[in-house]
Amino acid sequence: MADPDSSANASEAAPTARALLDTLLGYLGFVVHIEQNETPAGPTLQVFTEDGDLLVGRDGERLEDIQYLLNRLLHHHLPDAPKVRVDIAHYRLIQEDQMLAHIREQADRVRRTGRPVRLPPMNSYQRRLVHHAFKDDPVIQTFSPPDDSRLKCVTLRRRDA
Repeated sequence: MADPDSSANASEAAPTARALLDTLLGYLGFVVHIEQNETPAGPTLQVFTEDGDLLVGRDGERLEDIQYLLNRLLHHHLPDAPKVRVDIAHYRLIQEDQMLAHIREQADRVRRTGRPVRLPPMNSYQRRLVHHAFKDDPVIQTFSPPDDSRLKCVTLRRRDA
């Protein structure tokens, strides 16, 4: 017979995202320090370790895999848990700053020439960053085509007068 308090005990025993990530990386043999930050986009777990390059992987692919796995495990234990973002030694922040700096250079080119520039394919988070960066720009507007592909291109163009 099922214990009526078993569901309450299960939710009390559900791991936090930080504890789950620490355990996961510990089983993989990594010694890490994890800080949790609340951002407007949700919680971010910042991981610091001497082996950061191994965790980031080529072009951040392993970092994406770790984040995906953590969120799958977390939602298995807590279905209503918010999506958690994982970063290794501010890798994502540095990549986003570099990407936005390059895109601002492209926007300056659009300002000078008036010709639209099509940016390389990006995931939804990157496109959101680009759209947000130019939402209040009086000269540049962003455009994403309404197709169903996972990676879409954003076009920078002059606003209509």
